[in-house]
Amino acid sequence: MKHSNRARMGAGVLTSTSLAVALFSGTAAAQSSVTLYGVVDNAFAYVNNQRGHSNFYMSQGNLQASKFGLLGAEDIGGGTKAIFRLESGFNSLTGAQASSGVMFNRQAYMGLSNERYGTLTLGRQYTPYFSMVGALGPTGVLTGATGAHPGDVDALDTTLRFNNAVTYASPVIAGFAFSVQYGLGGVPGSIARGSNFSAALRYDYKPFSIAAGYVKLKDIATSPALGTFAINSPVNNGYASAQSAQLIAAAARYTYNDLMLGVNYSNVQYAPGSRSLFTDEAVFNSYGAIATYRVTPAVNVAAGYSYTRASKANGIADAAQYHQISFEETYNLSARTTFYALQAYQRAHGKSLVASGAGSTVIANAVAVVGDSQNASPSSGPSQFVAMVGIRHAF
Repeated sequence: MKHSNRARMGAGVLTSTSLAVALFSGTAAAQSSVTLYGVVDNAFAYVNNQRGHSNFYMSQGNLQASKFGLLGAEDIGGGTKAIFRLESGFNSLTGAQASSGVMFNRQAYMGLSNERYGTLTLGRQYTPYFSMVGALGPTGVLTGATGAHPGDVDALDTTLRFNNAVTYASPVIAGFAFSVQYGLGGVPGSIARGSNFSAALRYDYKPFSIAAGYVKLKDIATSPALGTFAINSPVNNGYASAQSAQLIAAAARYTYNDLMLGVNYSNVQYAPGSRSLFTDEAVFNSYGAIATYRVTPAVNVAAGYSYTRASKANGIADAAQYHQISFEETYNLSARTTFYALQAYQRAHGKSLVASGAGSTVIANAVAVVGDSQNASPSSGPSQFVAMVGIRHAF
């Protein structure tokens, strides 16, 4: 994914400029509001190995995605609100859209929300898997740019969205909340073909939070319900021809005063079909640990480690393994402006199945690709180091 598609999960609407309008008709009154929000995030970056060469360059959307959005709500009575969100990612170095030809590439949905009964939304949306598990996973602490698991193989960064999606999110009951989503394939003669499904459950009790989520993707290459999906790095691009994919993940956090500790796990399975360029099911397991510490009200530090291992399949006996460490330091100049520094190092071992062009795959040495920042520019060997210094402003 491009850097502009990355965002720190849990940021939500970054309070900003709010336009509230009261609409009156006789004795009846309905309250409407539209909030404009967004982020601009630019940095200087250094990578020691991009296809065999070191590089010093400008990068954007690292701490949070560069984006803008509109969030609207209208009170229609009985505790119910009509809601909508339109959110667009962009490249804050060039002004280009994050996805060519798709203005609201991040989110575009509308629906109804009720504090007692929950929220029902229709449109282009993130999955419950990402919204609930990703919020507790590594990218919410270490950014998707350098903290995501290698190549974002488990889509716990902002790289998985459904089109034509119907989503229900429950209210919080005794600390529990759940959400389910179905992406309609829209294929004539078959309800199931091209459809996608996601579900997640989260529990919060005082300083402890835990979540688990599930995603099932069908007809990956042709599904109109699959908006975006990270399958473009050397970690997993050999399986881009998969018929289907299954993602399962869990994450937990515990907070004690200024210290937060967390663990996460994911299992990703790519299943072949009759037209796939591989024959055996491929599995990736990732294990991670994260920690943050608030040094002062303005200064925060974070660190994480992850280990990802592929299965022995498709003629590979020495399966790929990836070790990654990531660090983040932030200084909040204000509630909206933050200086940040990121560092990450990854070491790869073994063999992987990779796309070789011309509709074929080959077995090759696994190469390092830090987080979600270097999918288009992986290393030429087993190691890669990335460092960034930047500024983010939210409005």
